[in-house]
Amino acid sequence: MSTAANTKPAPGDDECAAGLGWLGIIRLGLVQSAIGAVVVLTTSTLNRVMVVELALPALLPGLLVGMHYALQILRPRMGFGSDLSGRRTPWIVGGMLILASGGTVAALATAWMDTAQAAGMALAVLGFFLIGVGVSAAGTNLLVLLAKSVAESRRAAAATIVWIMMIAGFAVTAGVAGSLLDPYSPERLVEVAGGVSMIAVIVTLLALLRLENAGRVPPQEAKVPFMQALRMVWHEAAARRFTVFIFVSMLAFSAQDLILEPFAGIVFGYSPGESTKLSGIQHGGVLAGMVLAALAASRRGRDGRSQLRSWTVGGCLASAVALFGLVAAGTLDGAWPLRINVFLLGAANGAFSIAAIASMMQLASRGNRGREGVRIGLWGASQAIAFGIGGLAGAAASDITRSLIGEPGLAYAAVFFAEGLLFLVAARLARDIDTTDAAASDQRPQDGWTGRDCHEPA
Repeated sequence: MSTAANTKPAPGDDECAAGLGWLGIIRLGLVQSAIGAVVVLTTSTLNRVMVVELALPALLPGLLVGMHYALQILRPRMGFGSDLSGRRTPWIVGGMLILASGGTVAALATAWMDTAQAAGMALAVLGFFLIGVGVSAAGTNLLVLLAKSVAESRRAAAATIVWIMMIAGFAVTAGVAGSLLDPYSPERLVEVAGGVSMIAVIVTLLALLRLENAGRVPPQEAKVPFMQALRMVWHEAAARRFTVFIFVSMLAFSAQDLILEPFAGIVFGYSPGESTKLSGIQHGGVLAGMVLAALAASRRGRDGRSQLRSWTVGGCLASAVALFGLVAAGTLDGAWPLRINVFLLGAANGAFSIAAIASMMQLASRGNRGREGVRIGLWGASQAIAFGIGGLAGAAASDITRSLIGEPGLAYAAVFFAEGLLFLVAARLARDIDTTDAAASDQRPQDGWTGRDCHEPA
């Protein structure tokens, strides 16, 4: 690479944004939906088959899903690889192929457990290993591509579109796969899982076709070892603070997942159908909060950037208030407007999560140039670990408190109170994360790499 090429100014955000409009954002949303389709089939459908049809201990799918979360500690390494290559698409496609293979292998393993339990379990470990690796590669680099290719004023809206499409992918896959699995047979399970995986790969390939420009590749002498790149990112104050914030907020967010419906059933006497509808009310609130935050944070310039922090902090505070409302619900022996409370909890969760994702996209390019993949990978790993710990911790905490406290409502109230405190801590952390100004050093090329993953020629 010539000296002239090395000193050429990097294009600005607006230039990059011109290459990815709303249609391009929707195409990336389709990829996110494809990733989600395979994941939901393996973490939900296979979970049910193992526990219900095969009468295996619930601990087995719990450990397999936990392993898939633990393997996402690989996300920074996957982002680092695409940073070096200057291309995200090959990593997304490669990750999707690994993920689809893992989904198919996991289904084969589940079917095999019907006749050879030990061998099927061993194969399931391989399948969920591939799922964890595939999600790490595809999911991380999809977010990097989204962050580097969308205009600042569109980032909150883009995050909302992509996440809504992911949720839609969950719903469509669960509905269609559920109907195709009846009547259940091991052979039908493998056919459905294989079909979903194949469709996910095809959708990914078509959605990414000619979407990303090649960009520039950093010169060979600028490459540094992965651990050194990771240390460089960790030493950036904003990246480190955001990593801690993601962990704390996602820990609070995920801890409620496994206990809200049992709480409604035990304390409020909800039937399984009523508690499922309650979950739907919560998801409706999440959607409303996402849209509201996206509209508010899509203003241009410095004011729009400050809106992101305000909505992140405000969403965390509102989530804490809603959880304290559930504390009151547990202590008042069911005399509480639970549905309204749960809707508000969902809305607060949706608002803070979309604002946080948009902030992540904003912060991805702050710091050493050419380390966007490592940063987003670090944040993705923090989220995955928090989700893995949060779900188990919430369920375990509810069991422990119920054994120590005779009154179920008070036991659940104690857990919700702890989650509310976590959201207060997350709000305090979010307040200190500055997304409004970039340091002067953030604007100059680092490691000899002046290229941007834009869609316009440099």
